[in-house]
Amino acid sequence: KMPEDPHKWLEDVLGDEPMKWVKSKNEEVIAAVGDPTKTMAYARILAILDSKDKIPNLHRIGNADGQFYNYWQDDVHVQGIWRKTTLDSYRRGSPEWKTVIDVDALAPPQCDTAKTWVWHGSTLLDDGPGSEVDRALIALSPGGSDADTSREFDLSTETFVEPADGGFALPTAAKTQIGWRSRNEVLVGTDFGADCSSLTDSGYPRVVKSWKRGTPIEDAKVVFEGQQTDVAVSQYAYHDRGFVHEFQLRSITFYTSKFWYRSLSADSLRSETADTVATAFVEVKIPEDAEIGTFASAALVTLRSDWKPPGSSATFKAGALISAPMEDVMKEDWSKVTALFEPTASKSLKERTETKDYVVLNVLADVRADLEFWKFVDGTWVKQQAPAGGEAVKVGEDVSVANFSRNSDSDNLLWLTREGYLVPDSQEMANAEDGCSVTEKLRSKPAMFSSDGLIVEQYFAKSLDGTKIPYFVMRRSDIAMDGRNPTLVDAYGGFEIPMLPYYSGAVGAAWLEVGGIKVIANIRGGGEYGPTWHQAALKEKRYKAYEDVEAVAQDLIARGITSAPHMAVIGGSNGGLMVGNMITRPVASALFGAAVCQVPLLDMKTYSTLLAGASWMAEYGDPDTDDWKYLRRHSAYHLLRHDCLGLPEEGVASPVEKVAGWQCPKVLFTTSTRDDRVHPGHARKMVRSLQEEAGKELAPVVYYWENVEGGHGGAADNKQKAHMWALTYSFLAKQLGLKVE
Repeated sequence: KMPEDPHKWLEDVLGDEPMKWVKSKNEEVIAAVGDPTKTMAYARILAILDSKDKIPNLHRIGNADGQFYNYWQDDVHVQGIWRKTTLDSYRRGSPEWKTVIDVDALAPPQCDTAKTWVWHGSTLLDDGPGSEVDRALIALSPGGSDADTSREFDLSTETFVEPADGGFALPTAAKTQIGWRSRNEVLVGTDFGADCSSLTDSGYPRVVKSWKRGTPIEDAKVVFEGQQTDVAVSQYAYHDRGFVHEFQLRSITFYTSKFWYRSLSADSLRSETADTVATAFVEVKIPEDAEIGTFASAALVTLRSDWKPPGSSATFKAGALISAPMEDVMKEDWSKVTALFEPTASKSLKERTETKDYVVLNVLADVRADLEFWKFVDGTWVKQQAPAGGEAVKVGEDVSVANFSRNSDSDNLLWLTREGYLVPDSQEMANAEDGCSVTEKLRSKPAMFSSDGLIVEQYFAKSLDGTKIPYFVMRRSDIAMDGRNPTLVDAYGGFEIPMLPYYSGAVGAAWLEVGGIKVIANIRGGGEYGPTWHQAALKEKRYKAYEDVEAVAQDLIARGITSAPHMAVIGGSNGGLMVGNMITRPVASALFGAAVCQVPLLDMKTYSTLLAGASWMAEYGDPDTDDWKYLRRHSAYHLLRHDCLGLPEEGVASPVEKVAGWQCPKVLFTTSTRDDRVHPGHARKMVRSLQEEAGKELAPVVYYWENVEGGHGGAADNKQKAHMWALTYSFLAKQLGLKVE
């Protein structure tokens, strides 16, 4: 019998022995690296996170005379406050805020290691045009986990509505989807009965129920069910510029879905509950990897593969955004289709924002943003010409827009944000009607670090198959190109998520300002060039993303910017899997002197059975099928134990040939006990194997830090965030030879 995983006991998240091990590892890293709270980096990062000069992310709730709400954390409000002010007050520069909900003042959760509540947001009641927005559903998470609670809140009295008074409340934390259908009905998917029978294999809702005000949740009526293997299931209804739409959605995998639709009247939505409406749902016939939304009477469909719609003479490419009347779409008639965006080799659609009359597209061209405007006029789309003299976005900078109001169809106003790696973010009021050409600047964040002498450059490295991989370099302009500069390479490469320029005071204060170089590698698997860029590193092609990181590292060395002893790699979650591969792949492990692996996936044989892992099989593959043949090639835990160390592998009679000359870069792992998305067992097991099985000769420096709160973000409040990042930068400075006072 082949040996089983000897470190599996560490997957018992809250077990006594695993938690003793965690405690000892936490003490070990602090003893070796030092108490991060005593460092200048900690003081600087905490001051940045707690700064009163941060720009509030605020949106109007209500009609034109509504107040502007913002969630805020600082040194006084550790867990945060939900507060409000008027636009006039905000414009004056020193707004008068009124606290609506003080999260710190709430009674603490009664849930294992969780000691605090973490704000997960609000869902507003929209009862149709002209109605008062006076109710919200407030989501709070114990300790920062993905699982949260929900309570109804009265915005007019600023109090929670108790169940005894007919209020909706789900006090037990679960991975819940809940939304208003009308004032007296919500659609909810959760762990009904607390036995997981109403959840998918991924741990998300599989059953949706109609829950009426004043009735117990046990009396809620089932209105939609998915399959056990689905990622999640939902149903949602909403008002949209004079129209009412209701969808049912089965998220079959992370990238494939099935939609069903029915059109309703506003009166029907208010007077009939989801389980009594006579109008039947009809399946929406679009590709399973497409996504659909609406704008008034029009359907908006985003494609992830090439498609020629029925009745259309054109074939639209993956990454396109197309529109046709929703009524026609349900008849499979696409003769009136309009392409709002079509990708090119260098251009992709980052995101879209909708106002009363406009769809605003944020388009990327070689990871540089631009805005395009389409107006919906009498059922027809009209492209608005860009204003003359518009300033192009510079290298290493970004521009984005967000809705002025939580109700996107109330007006055409927008918040416009500009920022960059070295440019603090600014907040401007803008209008889609003039293409955001005339703006009113309301806030500019003061510099959180000195950028004097710092520059940003963009280069392209050639990957092993010849693909050009863009990457940004933040550095001092006067560095010597002698290969001795401490350099930190950051990459993600998964789930079609792009890494775009943003202002990070922590990176600047704790790394750039003291002489470090930061590199952002836009590797395949991300969304920098749309779905095709993502699909180029999907499943069996995952190794392409890792070859891209190696190519960037080699390019940095070739330019004389740095060298292996002075270069580190960092990544979290899917990026943590990337780091796991960098420290175990023969080429990569020789390119980096150090690594930081955050909240990582590492054991790709068991990932699909741990927490939300099953939901990512469309990204990585199913290890219980033939997919394991390629998954094994980038399962960092297996690469370490069997390829690098030559240990016997369960189910494999003939061991693979041990990699000659491998040595693990100096590495720090960080994770969270409360992470209920990526299981902390991944990092725990990898660390124990490195320390116990590889030993000091092959893995000379291996440290581990596990925060007992924090969820997938790794920290639940600003002090915890500052602690984690100060520890990270202290470790990196020590390993790469960066002198920090």
